[in-house]
Amino acid sequence: MQSSLGSKPRLRRLSVLLLVGLLAPVLGACATPPTDPQARADYDARNDPAEPTNRDVFAFDQFVDKNAVKPVAEAYRDDVPVPVQNRLHDFLLNLHAPVIEINDILQGNFSRGWITLERFVINTTVGGLGIFDVASDWNLPYHDADYGETLAVWGIGEGPYVVLPIFGPSNVRDAVGTGLGFVLDPLAWVGGTNAMYANWSRAGANGVDTRADTLDATDALEKNSLDFYAAARSAYRQHRDAMIADAIGKAGVSPASVTLYHPEMEHP
Repeated sequence: MQSSLGSKPRLRRLSVLLLVGLLAPVLGACATPPTDPQARADYDARNDPAEPTNRDVFAFDQFVDKNAVKPVAEAYRDDVPVPVQNRLHDFLLNLHAPVIEINDILQGNFSRGWITLERFVINTTVGGLGIFDVASDWNLPYHDADYGETLAVWGIGEGPYVVLPIFGPSNVRDAVGTGLGFVLDPLAWVGGTNAMYANWSRAGANGVDTRADTLDATDALEKNSLDFYAAARSAYRQHRDAMIADAIGKAGVSPASVTLYHPEMEHP
């Protein structure tokens, strides 16, 4: 009992330290804003004042990906039977449902929250602990929601673009949301060695599953872009803003309260 209780503060401290580490790139060396008006407009549109540091972190992430994460994801995609991949994917989505439920409620989107709750109950019971996504077949489609998205719905701006070690493209708002995801993770509060192992196992499985799903898209983006860093930055901002715009629409929040990114704003 003592070791279980003692592990809770350690896990919370680890989460706080991780949050600080995620925001570290923002504190790195910033590029000097240009004096030419057009160049300054392009600089502001990119919203990437820490670009020199971000590019270094991006290069580190690419090294880790190409030498560790990507080979595992390729082996998983190519060697593990597709039905097994699908069952693991559905299981992981079901495990994520409580976090989605919390964010649905925080966003004031109770209709979405009800769908999330229905999905979780149905898939956990009829779907065999989420191994089968029965809810989608019953016209209850999956949607995602996270703390960064919730902060955006609350009207908090994205802040400067940053690249996080291991986690990749982000911004200050989403980095804080990522940190909150760790701090508020139910498994982090359970305590005990088993919960810690389960947490890391889930994170590893999620990472491999997500990377396997994005292999073709990221390969195509890298192959067809002159500047992979700039292309990844633009793709991330477009993807996140699409999610946020959808959440804003579903929550009934005024779109004017959140500034969204448009590709034509940026001229890398």
